[in-house]
Amino acid sequence: MKSTKIFFSLFIILTVVLEVSCKKDFFTKVNVNPNVPKAVAPNLILPTSEAALGYTQGGDISRFTSLITQQVFGANSQSQTYYSYGLNPGTFDNLWPDLYTSTIINIDTLKNEADAKGNNVYSGISRILMAYTLQVSVDLWGKIPYSQAVKGNENLHPSYDDDKALYDTIASLVNAGIAKLTDTKQGLLIPGADDGIYGGDAVKWIKFGHAIKARLYIHQSKGDAAMATKALQEVALSFSDNSESAQYRFGAAETAANPWYQFNRDRPGDETFSNSTIAERLQTLNDPRYSVYIDEANDVGGQSPDGSHYGGLNSYFGSVNSPVEFITYDELLFIKAEATLRTSGDYAAAQDDYQAAIRANMQKLGISTASTNAYIAAHGTLPVSSVNAAIAGVANQEFIALYLNPEAWVLWRRTGSPSLTPTGPGEVPRRLLYPQSEYSYNTANTPASTLYTPRIFWDK
Repeated sequence: MKSTKIFFSLFIILTVVLEVSCKKDFFTKVNVNPNVPKAVAPNLILPTSEAALGYTQGGDISRFTSLITQQVFGANSQSQTYYSYGLNPGTFDNLWPDLYTSTIINIDTLKNEADAKGNNVYSGISRILMAYTLQVSVDLWGKIPYSQAVKGNENLHPSYDDDKALYDTIASLVNAGIAKLTDTKQGLLIPGADDGIYGGDAVKWIKFGHAIKARLYIHQSKGDAAMATKALQEVALSFSDNSESAQYRFGAAETAANPWYQFNRDRPGDETFSNSTIAERLQTLNDPRYSVYIDEANDVGGQSPDGSHYGGLNSYFGSVNSPVEFITYDELLFIKAEATLRTSGDYAAAQDDYQAAIRANMQKLGISTASTNAYIAAHGTLPVSSVNAAIAGVANQEFIALYLNPEAWVLWRRTGSPSLTPTGPGEVPRRLLYPQSEYSYNTANTPASTLYTPRIFWDK
């Protein structure tokens, strides 16, 4: 009986060996994982890309820039160190791959897959997403890898593209994206519920593209009226009300929660809000946004009594499904006010847009018309002593409206408003450091950097 089993086993082994030897492609396919598809459908890549972008901006980017701009206070642990500028290259080793591996590479894959199949709506969306991601990244670091960074294993040591040239690349991406989105041949696959930003609405994506270009041009408008004029042109083609703002809203499940909600839940008290510089400013101005942004009673940590949020970041930005805002309608109105001042010095026209921006921001936050009117009556008049003074007035209010948005740091660097007193040695930082991983593995290409130099090209 035992010998019969041994013979049968040998027979099976011999049969398998003969079967394998007759298949010439066995050894060529041995390393192919049948569970990993060669191509991924755009409707699967798009939500992954959008979630990665929302989580990266709403997570590390928002926290670092909000600590630097004093919109939040670093009370304990690493946040306390960062608040006093104890930042080193290793600080950004998580943020960098979140931007590249999880976001930029996914978006590039989406673009390539959509282009290959002629799915033009996905193609257009991918380019708008890439343009926005690059704009935020350039404004953090200046020179970054891009043209060689999306080649995967073909180039593991990408060079760094010039920041001014990247702004031109971003504008070109937007233009190409709009062309795809307006193509009459939309393709066989059209986004819908898989698009967590606009639900596949191509018109709104086009407006988002114009909003990105408005930002590009206003960033470069200091001393350049032609750039300010371009910003005005792009604003006119972009959002017409709050409903069109570009934002990503997270799900209601704890596992898919807004990144600020997660941080305040998991790291209670590391960052507080009622003792921040912006909180003091809001109280001085008797600004009704204070209680929308900040939950003073729960700022030491723990969950709010109604269960909507943790810690001192109130429910609008701190809930499980709160939005991460990319570019909003009220920001564009502030851009319009600033651009008008830079092109024509028309104080009256700029003030109209300035007041409209404050109103749009407060409407978005659910503040009553009466409170909004009272605030505008008290703080809605721009100084007319000089264009620069009026621009500073616009920037002071825009900074409040850009709560937790990295664009607030860009605004401060561009305009010098509002006034910020350094919270650590030296001056307020003007850029992020390149991560240690780049200095370790891409040594020859990674530029030297400090928190102050080299400045981003528009930071004059």
